[in-house]
Amino acid sequence: ENSSRTMAKAVRVAIAGATGAVGVEFLRCLEQRNFPVASLKLLASARSVGKPFQFRGETLKVEELTDDSFKDVDIALFSAGGAQSKRFAPSAVKANCVVVDNSSFYRMHPDVPLVVPEVNPQAVHAHKGIIANPNCSTIIMNVPVWPIHQVAPVTERIIVSTYQAASGAGAAAMYELEQQARDWSAGKPLEAKIFPRPLLFNLFSHNSKMSEETGSNEEEVKMIKETAKIFGTEDIGISATCVRVPVLRAHCESINLTLSKPLSEADLRAVLAKAPGLTIMDDRKANRFPEPNDASGKDNVLVGRIRADPSQPAGIGYNLFVSGDQLLKGAALNAVQIAELLLR
Repeated sequence: ENSSRTMAKAVRVAIAGATGAVGVEFLRCLEQRNFPVASLKLLASARSVGKPFQFRGETLKVEELTDDSFKDVDIALFSAGGAQSKRFAPSAVKANCVVVDNSSFYRMHPDVPLVVPEVNPQAVHAHKGIIANPNCSTIIMNVPVWPIHQVAPVTERIIVSTYQAASGAGAAAMYELEQQARDWSAGKPLEAKIFPRPLLFNLFSHNSKMSEETGSNEEEVKMIKETAKIFGTEDIGISATCVRVPVLRAHCESINLTLSKPLSEADLRAVLAKAPGLTIMDDRKANRFPEPNDASGKDNVLVGRIRADPSQPAGIGYNLFVSGDQLLKGAALNAVQIAELLLR
């Protein structure tokens, strides 16, 4: 069984969806973190076959993703979309390869661990061949909230409002926003093909599917359901509002917490200062707090605007504002960290 197999010191890796925004970041993370790669296979659709990428001084060419791609692979990092994960992940598992899947397809499956390494690393070892990478917004919220939850459980309530970058919709969405900026500068009309309307100088409710019955979109539902699974409890009340903003690659979130027992602001700050995967950026004097430009390209989630909620009893309510790179901690970095857990 995959989960009981001990990985060799250097492992054979495949990236499915290698040409996408997250796929490119997989490559960078593996290189920058000195991941022990014995061999690396880049997989994508037929139209990308032969496209060259650099890895550790070598040129690697993209191969077509097929059922036979995983015969000589130990770990496959998937970010090719839910349909491709559904189609090809079972073939990888049959070939005794462990899949770390960035799509939403397997996240809520009861036999598939959903893992944020700073929160529930132990869940990795219960896998049956597939481990799911959570939604980017979920990860970026969970990293700062979990350490607080350990000291003063947040089981009362979390209210989160997101400010989500174009990168969450892929490389084409990032290009679309850049092109809109160029067209606006040239006095040309703005075109929108990836998003329903131009994102430049605008923002809109997250472009995932909306429930006419509940009024919630899929992104909001993901944040609620995934957090409960990762934290290992259904006893958290979460209200989420997800919004797309004209930023390239880092998400921001405003998080309001209601704790189950009082915690002083000094103690809360101390908890965040010691927590893995976080950098405090909270300069009231200079009015400098987490921003997408600061978080872009950074591994850690930035946290600031740490302050008491005056509408709640002392020590019970707090506000945070966070920013995290959607392509890194929100996707590729988290998946590579999961792969690192498999090596232990």
